[in-house]
Amino acid sequence: MSTELVKVTINAKDFQVPKGARLIDVCRENQFDIPSFCYYADLALQASCRMCLVRIEKMPKLQTSCTIICTDGMVVTTQSEEIEKARRSMLEFLLANHPLDCPVCDRGGECELQELTFDWGNLEERFIEQKNARAEKYLSPMVANDPQRCILCKRCTRVCDEWMGEDAIEAGNRGANTVIGTYGGWLNCSQCGNCIEVCPTGTLLDGTYRHQARPWELTQTISTCTYCSDGCQMSLGSRGDELMRIVARDRYVNGLNGEFLCIKGRFGHPFVNHEERIRTPLIRYQKGGRLVPATWDEAIRFTAQKLDGIVAARGNNSLAVVGSPRLTNEALYCLRKFAAEVVETENYAVADAFSLKPFFESLGGPLATHQDIRHAKTIVLIGGEPEELQPLTAKQIRQAVRNGGAKLILINSVPIRLREQAAQFIHIRPGTENAAALALAGNADDALAARKMGVEAAELEILRQTISETQGDVVLMFGGELSAEAQAVVAQMPYTFAGEGRRILLHPLALFNNSVGALDLDVNGKSVSDLLDAAGVSIHAMYMAGSLLPEHMPKCGLSKLDFLVVQELFETETTAFADVVFPAASFAEIDGTFTNNDGFVQRVRKSIEPVHQSKPDWLIVSELAKELGVDFGFERSASAVFREIAERIPAYADLRYPLLKDESHPLQVKHAIASKRELAKEIAGIRRAVAELSDDGVKVSETPQVGHELFKLGTLTDKVPQFHLLAAGNPTPASFAISPLYQITIDEGIKREKAVA
Repeated sequence: MSTELVKVTINAKDFQVPKGARLIDVCRENQFDIPSFCYYADLALQASCRMCLVRIEKMPKLQTSCTIICTDGMVVTTQSEEIEKARRSMLEFLLANHPLDCPVCDRGGECELQELTFDWGNLEERFIEQKNARAEKYLSPMVANDPQRCILCKRCTRVCDEWMGEDAIEAGNRGANTVIGTYGGWLNCSQCGNCIEVCPTGTLLDGTYRHQARPWELTQTISTCTYCSDGCQMSLGSRGDELMRIVARDRYVNGLNGEFLCIKGRFGHPFVNHEERIRTPLIRYQKGGRLVPATWDEAIRFTAQKLDGIVAARGNNSLAVVGSPRLTNEALYCLRKFAAEVVETENYAVADAFSLKPFFESLGGPLATHQDIRHAKTIVLIGGEPEELQPLTAKQIRQAVRNGGAKLILINSVPIRLREQAAQFIHIRPGTENAAALALAGNADDALAARKMGVEAAELEILRQTISETQGDVVLMFGGELSAEAQAVVAQMPYTFAGEGRRILLHPLALFNNSVGALDLDVNGKSVSDLLDAAGVSIHAMYMAGSLLPEHMPKCGLSKLDFLVVQELFETETTAFADVVFPAASFAEIDGTFTNNDGFVQRVRKSIEPVHQSKPDWLIVSELAKELGVDFGFERSASAVFREIAERIPAYADLRYPLLKDESHPLQVKHAIASKRELAKEIAGIRRAVAELSDDGVKVSETPQVGHELFKLGTLTDKVPQFHLLAAGNPTPASFAISPLYQITIDEGIKREKAVA
């Protein structure tokens, strides 16, 4: 938006506003309430509900403020008898077909139509025609639909198109017979539920939470998502000791994601109160025996004695400490402190899918926030698949292209769905992503890189030219395919493409919710693969918070250990080898922080008390340290842990919990910016690796099916029955009037044939 200011008079008051600002936004920002249903900031205009009517001087009739751009000297009236009469009439139209079922509607108490009706009061109802009554139904395992409540604002259809790029839900029929639905009656999409979130009435509903509680019965707690690295803010609705639902409604929270959530963030929470949660500490008193329930005191004492004995017999470095990128910063810090100050071992690692250490060591510019991505002029994506692994990032990319006119350059071995928004799609051979980093570094290796990637050298020149000619922000993002040398080269791109009027921002597509925080807290950590390789050789005991990733299990060597301690929520493949298992609390039961891929540090807040006998990970580590003779002095306070993080970790200096209370203005950690340096060694290493690649690799031609990663069953999503339906191919039920869970037996026979999206 322009920085030039214009004068606008609203209700006899003068305001200086940015030229090009939308009138409805200006009015609301200056506390002049204007009702609307179809308007939604940053979405294409609909202008169908006609509720935002205002009087503008020198215009012959009332105008919809959502379609008006502010100009210098504009005089606006937002409240008058004429305007009230017009708005009342429009509300009467909207209620013409609306059923009087607020007492049984899940949106009762949160319905925008209900609230506005209450605000106006004393509305006439002059329409006596028969209502367009239609039966309730399901649109998917996640989305329930009551079509007679629809006011045709079409927020859901625009969100599905512009945010998700799926067009899975659309308006059908015409005139008074218009309905919102989908082709064939069944939604085969990413099941994000954002259509539910933005619906102003009870038309689209959470099919997993339906009829379980009333909104006013729920305690709302603002927290951060525990799945991917985007760090979406959410409101946890709990009743008593049960987490009932998760939403991102702006009435509760206004975070970096607005009202956006993906399927995991919105629906993936039933694991919190699942009956399979580990209830008490478990001890395996002898190898080959079974895990036996024990008290906390007994389990802590038993563990301390075993660790003491192994360290005394084999030395400090015979013990390894392993964390998980899903843990809070506080838990990871306590683990690192335990390794360094209590057992004094050099063997500490975080079990992440890939390391971003080379990237942050060579970081040549600031990290791009999601707001930066949304307003970027050029976006370059090397590898990765944010639609499935970082959905908010993918949403920002789509809107940057569609609503902001950005150019997306996609370099990928797979024709992922984002190629539909790409101005340039460089379709490379699998495993040749490093060659793309080599090409970005300069044109000297274009022939080699192009040959190995299976593209024309001219495509690489166009790529560099597009970046060099951009005026505004350029965002470079990459997935886990890049080697350490390639990460370093990309990290220095702000120097490579520096130019007047151009800012180069970087955005690593880390995989887990706290992958960035885990690296921030220990840049000198070892590779978990190396520690697992040493299991039973030089490492004889391991203390692990969280489980290993599936890719680590084939080579884990945990069975060779003399002693293994695991902190977990559920029994997993990792706990099957454990001698002691501590029941850990979930993200909904703890206080702490996560650091997302923007570098934002965001609060995790306790919504319910820890279930059964579980405890926060950081507290378990502290109690074990105390049993071993070292008192961390945190006194059961997560804020005390974070205060020490801020004192000892330079990137987190001066941060405190009170400063992190405003979700709408998150704080970014101060990652050290590396100076421009010579990259000859790294480029030579990439060149050698690229030269060894085959010249005739076969390119992937099929677009991955929607949900191939989102619907994948993991330790947490496995506890959501609807995820099993989706992982089995989202079969269409016999009747849409009954929940699919009651109709379908989940087995191999219902899986669909492999299909393209």
